[in-house]
Amino acid sequence: MNDTLAFLIRHGPLVLFIGVFIEQMGLPIPAAPLLLAAGALVAAGKMNWAIAITSAAVGSSLADLIWYQLGRIRGARILGFLCRISFEPDSCIRSTQDIFLHHGMGAVVVAKFIPGLSTVMPPLAAIFRVRLRRFLLFDGLGCVLYPVCVGGLGYLFSKQVVGILHALGRIGQGGLMVVLGSLAAYIGYKYFQRQRLLRRLRVARITVDELRRMQKEGAPLLVVDLRSELDLKNDPFVIAGALHFHLHDLERRHSEIPRDRDVVLYCSCPNEVTSARTAWLLKKRGIERVRPLAGGIEAWRERKYPVEPYVGSPLSRGTSGQLTAALQK
Repeated sequence: MNDTLAFLIRHGPLVLFIGVFIEQMGLPIPAAPLLLAAGALVAAGKMNWAIAITSAAVGSSLADLIWYQLGRIRGARILGFLCRISFEPDSCIRSTQDIFLHHGMGAVVVAKFIPGLSTVMPPLAAIFRVRLRRFLLFDGLGCVLYPVCVGGLGYLFSKQVVGILHALGRIGQGGLMVVLGSLAAYIGYKYFQRQRLLRRLRVARITVDELRRMQKEGAPLLVVDLRSELDLKNDPFVIAGALHFHLHDLERRHSEIPRDRDVVLYCSCPNEVTSARTAWLLKKRGIERVRPLAGGIEAWRERKYPVEPYVGSPLSRGTSGQLTAALQK
């Protein structure tokens, strides 16, 4: 038996606890291989199944509770921080919000099996004002199901998993370097993708001071709020005079957008990615006078410029022509 297996047998529960905890805290170190190895060792009679599941579940629950409490204390800022440090912050925000809106607390359970979402769900539940007892119930279910399912695969394919562990043990440091090199290459590739996207979306921004000056001067403007429904529920205010539009509806109904005025788009995502992407798409469709708002609604608030309550917009569910009608009021 090689050193890798011997180490896992001696320190298995502690390794599982630390590995799952680190993964749930957001570091790009997957815990699935550890759970697969634990399942294989259980099949070989070298590890207790209940202790393995408990160790992994406790590690996951502890990390989730930390993020939940940070979500309660810091609100949407902690969600923005988590998505900002992810490889794809804009899709991170939108995917988690869309899943949570459609599936509720069931999404907290399912997210355990979706890389990149499990860390974001606990603070999102806190932001959405889910009670701690209800959160712990659903999160606890996910924290148990995840190691049971992944460890169960290791149990079923124990011979193959043990064979891989033996192979890694024989390779030694060379195998470790291959694994670390592959991880570094993956992180580098995702970073390159991210920077390429940001370069493509380097559309000229408008500052909040410029926008406010244009509003005071009575310049013809269309200010569009692109935030998700969850963002609006958590923060039901828009920039004074802004119209809320769902991203897909705005892209689909771009022909209704007037070409005789400046169009300002804003969101609450890192680097204004949503508004920049939408501006880029609208420019491709012939709408030249469109710019993202630098800093989004947060920068607008920092300058103490006026906002107004969001009362719901008929535009995103209305028929063609309502955008034009609203602008003529």
